[in-house]
Amino acid sequence: MAAEKPDSAQGDLNLFTRKVWITMGIITLIVLLTFILKAAFNVLLMVFAGALIAVYFHGLGNLLQRKIKLSHRWCVLIGVLITLLLVGFLFSFLGAKISTQVSELSKDIPAILEDVKGRLNGSEVGRKILYYFSDGNSSKMMNSFQDVFRTSFGVVGDVYIILLIGIFFTVNPGLYREGIIKLIPTAGKNRARAVIKRLDFTLKGWLKGMLIAMLFISILSFIGLSIINVPMALALAFFAGLLNFIPNFGPLIAMIPAVLIGFTESANTALVIALLYILIQTIESNIITPTIQNVMIKIPPALIIISQVLFGTLTGGLGIILATPLLVVVIVIVDELYVKRQLDT
Repeated sequence: MAAEKPDSAQGDLNLFTRKVWITMGIITLIVLLTFILKAAFNVLLMVFAGALIAVYFHGLGNLLQRKIKLSHRWCVLIGVLITLLLVGFLFSFLGAKISTQVSELSKDIPAILEDVKGRLNGSEVGRKILYYFSDGNSSKMMNSFQDVFRTSFGVVGDVYIILLIGIFFTVNPGLYREGIIKLIPTAGKNRARAVIKRLDFTLKGWLKGMLIAMLFISILSFIGLSIINVPMALALAFFAGLLNFIPNFGPLIAMIPAVLIGFTESANTALVIALLYILIQTIESNIITPTIQNVMIKIPPALIIISQVLFGTLTGGLGIILATPLLVVVIVIVDELYVKRQLDT
């Protein structure tokens, strides 16, 4: 009996070792699956971005078709050419100037922050603000502002792949649409066609409204900043219009460099610039956004923030940029496949 105890202890040790290895294997598998799913989700986001490009071109083609009465294919082609000409115009006439101003602003940010720090030291409230950032956060903020300025003027992600996917989706959307429908069981094919049709209509309306809002913000920002005589007004206005594509966070990010530049003139100038941005965003929120919502669907603001935080945490910048259209897709799918079915029942 005494000889069996070591064997029993050895067996327990072997069992424990196996359990440890199994646990480590499961954890490793979960980690690997998480990385794979994250990478796959990034790819899906790029596919979705390409689909948005195709939706834009076909929406522009529909608009032209109502005006010039040509076939849809020719109108899409004309829409692509018009877009390329507009982009070429922006790059040739405005691109060089904007690029120069952005480069100058990026280089000036450290000096601007130092100047703001010196001005804040001149008041009691300013010294309290600096006290909260005295642990080295100011240098982190400076780096963050520079990174934002360097990366916000290009699409975060692989632009080439997104554009290539967008071109393929634009040339033959029916091929991919029918390919998705073929994966659906026979009983659900009609419902799937209805969902895709509504998604197409809703995303076109959303894109139309967003482009109008971005143009509106750019023009008003340029006019307002030029009246105040703010340096680099063109770059700041372009930046404000571009970032308006990102609800909630975009306008706030766009306002920061403008206010910092205002601080180099005076605190009153910075305050006027902040009030200008707030006024423009208020007008946009109360006029442009309701028009967009009448075309598409009403989205609760809290859901937009939640989706931005969620997708931003999962995939970074591209997730934040595409959070709102992704939320639109989710709402439409839930409404078509669940809410309407419950009402029918």
